[in-house]
Amino acid sequence: MRIVLHLILILIAPFLFAQKVAQPSPILLTNTWNAKWIAPREVALMNYGVFHFRKTFNLASLPSSFVINISADNRYRLFVNGKSVCSGPARGDLQHWPFETIDIAEFLSTGKNTVSVQVWNFGEQMAWAQISHQTGLIIQGNSESERIVDTNESWKVIENTAYNPVASIAHITGPGDQVFAQRYPWGWKKIDTNDDAWPNAIISEDAVPFNAALKSERKLITRKIPLMEEVKQRMHSIKRFEGVTVGDNFLKGNEPLKLNPWTTATILIDQQELTTAFPELIVSGGRGSKITMTYSEALVDKISGEKGNRNDVKGKVMELRSDHDVFILEGGASRLFRPLTYRTFRYVEIKIENHQEELTLHDLYSVFTAYPFAENASFKSSDASLQPIWNVGWNTARLCAYETYMDCPYYEQLQYVGDTRIQALVSLYVSGDDRLMRNAIEQFHHSIFDEGLTKSRYPDHRGQVIPPFSLFWIGMIHDYWMLRDDPEFIKTFLPEIRRVLAWHEKQIDAKTNMLGKMKYWNFVDWPTEWPWKGHDEVSGIPAGTLEGGSSILTLQYVDALKNAAELFDAFQMKKEASIYKSTSERLINGTNKLCWDANRNLLADSPEKKEFSQHANTWAVLTDIVKPREQAAFITKIWKDTSLIQCTFYYRFYLNKALVKAGLGDTYTEFLQPWRNMVALGLTTFAERPEPTRSDCHAWSASPNYNVLATVCGIQPASPGFKTVKIEPHFGNLTWIEGEMPHPFGKIKVKLSKSKTGVDGEITLPKGLQGEFVWNGIKVNLNEGTQQVEINK
Repeated sequence: MRIVLHLILILIAPFLFAQKVAQPSPILLTNTWNAKWIAPREVALMNYGVFHFRKTFNLASLPSSFVINISADNRYRLFVNGKSVCSGPARGDLQHWPFETIDIAEFLSTGKNTVSVQVWNFGEQMAWAQISHQTGLIIQGNSESERIVDTNESWKVIENTAYNPVASIAHITGPGDQVFAQRYPWGWKKIDTNDDAWPNAIISEDAVPFNAALKSERKLITRKIPLMEEVKQRMHSIKRFEGVTVGDNFLKGNEPLKLNPWTTATILIDQQELTTAFPELIVSGGRGSKITMTYSEALVDKISGEKGNRNDVKGKVMELRSDHDVFILEGGASRLFRPLTYRTFRYVEIKIENHQEELTLHDLYSVFTAYPFAENASFKSSDASLQPIWNVGWNTARLCAYETYMDCPYYEQLQYVGDTRIQALVSLYVSGDDRLMRNAIEQFHHSIFDEGLTKSRYPDHRGQVIPPFSLFWIGMIHDYWMLRDDPEFIKTFLPEIRRVLAWHEKQIDAKTNMLGKMKYWNFVDWPTEWPWKGHDEVSGIPAGTLEGGSSILTLQYVDALKNAAELFDAFQMKKEASIYKSTSERLINGTNKLCWDANRNLLADSPEKKEFSQHANTWAVLTDIVKPREQAAFITKIWKDTSLIQCTFYYRFYLNKALVKAGLGDTYTEFLQPWRNMVALGLTTFAERPEPTRSDCHAWSASPNYNVLATVCGIQPASPGFKTVKIEPHFGNLTWIEGEMPHPFGKIKVKLSKSKTGVDGEITLPKGLQGEFVWNGIKVNLNEGTQQVEINK
């Protein structure tokens, strides 16, 4: 899962997009637009290419507002009078192709103005998450006065032939770039650039909104998420160099780096923590020189290939799968090289091969980018080791969220249901921003194909199906239902929930009352006993998956049935709710009958009873195969039993749910030792799985940021829509905890201390919220405002 990025040569790059987001005219949501999709002439529109579009116009006076609606295929960056305004479009599919609505008035001037757009299409090498139709640009003025910029044949366009794709080992996120500066049309976006010789664009297709009563291969929808954050950041430190002497003053922007002719140099830079950013390098001179920039999550030992402590650089080199970009200079002054899309890196290696001219590197920095989540929650406790877990976890969550949630920013950048369910809970608890969660739920809804399953990841032009992930989509909708009062949104998905459950119902083996043999990839987790075996269908799967009779898959289905029953019951669909409850009971009985091993007092992974895992026995608790009065002793046993196949970081989310359900939430701080180990190894984001791991940043491993609030502080919705709250803290070995989290009504705050005799402290609920505080079975009513609580044993 890697981040492969593309470089754009530009002279000016501001560090924050102007957040002049506006609303589209209502008529543009139902009627075909006056503007047309435009494209370059005599170009194969599905091939790799980078293009510059321009439109020059005059204004007699400055407007107070000038709103445009813009989209492109694959991607674009918009400039107005040479200044960067925004980029996009947000990722979607052909029938749900987002457009941005932006007010560009502040960038305009009286007299001559130029709107310039860089559009790129990576063709066959485009990222897996990119769904594409053909190269194109669409801009529609919001009203008659703004239609002067509508895209049509009056627009000019040229291809930027400076770019060649750089092949990579696994281009899941796209190719790197080789850029020949001599071919670059410098100054292409300036107002005074002479574009008389530029060819006019051609019209390639009509612009059809989603709600228009017209069939179209592509339909436009409004962007449902904010623009991405972009903030300048300095590189941190230089770890080693060869062929040139360079100090940290260069990285601080205080001192240029000069290289004599015929110099070869290598510089290794450590950002100190993993980041997602656009590296920006400003150079002068060095005609014919070659600069290669390589980006990596971590360094690896040159002999063993192991990552080890991420802070160590001695005897280590860049990862084999590292992405890189190549610049061939033409000797110009103050040339700025910047990615079209961001890179993911902790380490950057710069290799410079200079030739007959002096080369000056004026500056090197980067522009951090991610979904603009704000950290509106906090957690502190008597255990200082939990603070870096919070910090590293939030960094993980941030880097794995862009225009969609992503499994990881380095290797894949794909939105998987299993990962996203956990990510969404983290972002709702820590930021309170639910827009990316809503967007994800809708996109998985869009992915449902004729059999009635969601795709496992979406958007994705390759197509992958993991049936259990369709079940977790139902769980994700249930999570949203509990955390947000939005019944109309939830109601939208009930018909497709039926289809997902109906597909699974067809897979029930009538003889066993368990799920039988199922097609597609029935992935569960990544323990060492279920390794990657070269292709999806046989990787990460437990016993009983290929042949039928998997207790884990069956009980995941049971969990989805229970969630669905609650949803349908809430919407007065009593018949469906009753059927789902009845089906779940039948499956529980069948699984218990065939997979329970009386000798080991454990649930086996299949009726053959040859394989036993924490996973199956986690679900034995969550679905009450193990009776509630026996769950505490049972879950303690499976947690400590190292002979069982172990849950990795991903599935520990469900193992913790079982611990809490069994009344063992106080064990959670002990449960976090694997996360402490990652911090000790110098990771600044949490890894995909235990060492040796592939990805150093994987969203599902950020679950502690949810659990220290939901489990340790014990803040949980007590009714759908978070209309009431239950606060039941689990201190474990902590003596005091402080936490706060956003709620739709305001902030929930807890400040509690535990002693030998009980618990006391202060709880604050926002206006309009009520609930209860629970401690050792004792319940105390909570009201809005700040109140003291004290319970003695």
